Amino acid sequence: MPDAGEVAVVISAWNEADAIAVTVGAASAIPAVGLVVVVDDGSRDGTAALARQAGAAVMRHPRNRGKGAAMETGAEAVRLLDERSGKPHRHLLFLDADLGETAARAGPLTEPVLAGTADMTIAVFTTRVKLGGHGMVVGLAGAGIRRATGWQPRQPLNGQRCLTRAAFEAARPLAHGFGIETALTIDLMRRGMRITEVEVDMAHRATGTDLRSQLHRARQLADVAWALATRR
Repeated sequence: MPDAGEVAVVISAWNEADAIAVTVGAASAIPAVGLVVVVDDGSRDGTAALARQAGAAVMRHPRNRGKGAAMETGAEAVRLLDERSGKPHRHLLFLDADLGETAARAGPLTEPVLAGTADMTIAVFTTRVKLGGHGMVVGLAGAGIRRATGWQPRQPLNGQRCLTRAAFEAARPLAHGFGIETALTIDLMRRGMRITEVEVDMAHRATGTDLRSQLHRARQLADVAWALATRR
């Protein structure tokens, strides 16, 4: 069994008051997890307070800066806490804020990293959720990763990933916004890092079909396209 505390969970959250407390509680129960850090990325609801009440260490951006910036803030908080306590640098498990109780099932993502057989793992959700979109962003990301590296992940935009500290540092600076997953895969593969996909029984909230959801997809598409354009 892994030693308790070898992994730190980093959760980027924006207006996730409805789910954050349950997600934090579930993530805290993952074997080997000794710290949960939530980065409140400029929320206008009670996300930060609820995450803190659930037991997370909370960092807060005064304005929304995007997922990549939130991940960097969370990873830096883990580094500072590790150094302050004299602990070796922990591995980083990035989880979405809306996973709810299914966050507790992320343990398999940590196992190849803890065993030293992978530098980064990417989740493949076995629970299929009906999505409101048409797969355009996923298709763009997958095709772009294949062109850049010769390998295509099954779920290229899945944000549930576990990385060694060395792998995370090798990928910095992280890409902007929603291009982070695409860029992270390309950058680490080009550096010779070992990436493994892991099936997990997890699910997050599907994006709907309303105007706000369509604008969200448009931002995703733009960020992924930019990440690919800068990595040709």
